[in-house]
Amino acid sequence: MTSVFEHPWLSGLFGDAELAALWSAEAQLGHMLRFEAGYSRALGACGLADLALAERAARAIEVARIDIEDLARGTARDGLPVPALVAQLKRASGEAGGAVHRGATSQDVIDSALACTLRETAALLRRRIETLQDRLAGLRERFGARPLMGRTRMQAALPIAVADRLHGWALPLADHLDRLDRMLPQVTRLQLGGPVGTRHDLDGQGEAVARHLAQALGLDPASQWHARRDGVAEFAGLLSLMSGSLGKMGQDVCLMAQQDPREISISGGGGSSAMAHKQNPVMAELLVTLARFNAVQLSAMHQALLHEQERSGAAWQLEWMVLPQMALATGRALCAAIALCEAVEEIGAPG
Repeated sequence: MTSVFEHPWLSGLFGDAELAALWSAEAQLGHMLRFEAGYSRALGACGLADLALAERAARAIEVARIDIEDLARGTARDGLPVPALVAQLKRASGEAGGAVHRGATSQDVIDSALACTLRETAALLRRRIETLQDRLAGLRERFGARPLMGRTRMQAALPIAVADRLHGWALPLADHLDRLDRMLPQVTRLQLGGPVGTRHDLDGQGEAVARHLAQALGLDPASQWHARRDGVAEFAGLLSLMSGSLGKMGQDVCLMAQQDPREISISGGGGSSAMAHKQNPVMAELLVTLARFNAVQLSAMHQALLHEQERSGAAWQLEWMVLPQMALATGRALCAAIALCEAVEEIGAPG
């Protein structure tokens, strides 16, 4: 069975086509090609390659037709696709091949592509959080004044208003947006370190090349981060915090839907194959599942902080396995939370 995010039918519940497109092989390859084209131009601009040849190489890279099967064979052989990709680009560039990838390393390409992907992912998550804030505000306007039993430790406590519970769901969202703004500069950084992370293989022009390339990619030309993964782990932590907050909302809705009298009514699916009278809170349950999934995956991202010396293979590969899944889980959770709000018919007792 493939990943639930891509499974032929389970993706109907877990899938997020818009976010999956940002993390797709096609998108990653596009970012890697933009890195290589921008890098060739930076070499020319800094006098490390003939300016005309560098431009010719960049243009060849931009229109190159990449043999994906060759990348797969290269990845099986080398542990990553970049050596095979560079070989294809050099062939495509002909006599300008000397202006392709000179002084860069595979991790420069892949991590810079990751930085571009995290920037796009953050923008999409921001838009969805803002949409969810609007939907919760709409529920508050419609139902906020209605009474609801407040519950502590799952026991009836004191009466509250629907607005009070909605406020508890909405409050973390603004904090998540603030966290996103604070930490995004830590992950939207160009990776350019060269073979051992020093930028020394560029004839003293490493910083200048980094500035040119960072501008082309819309990234910060900060110091290399080959073996420093705290920014990536922090992003993963924020994904888990986001899905965790949504999971709390889902857990509340599941409990409210089972109360007698029922405290919330939701339209839509959730039918049972055996009990036609049932309407299961599917979207609310999904929020709980995705929150728990990300909480488990986060420990793997913290394991991936352990990069030995100047570069790791094992820790880096672990990121490839885990981070995209966490991003997809968080994106799907936001979509599910928005859909859940839109499906609410009643909350609390009508006045």
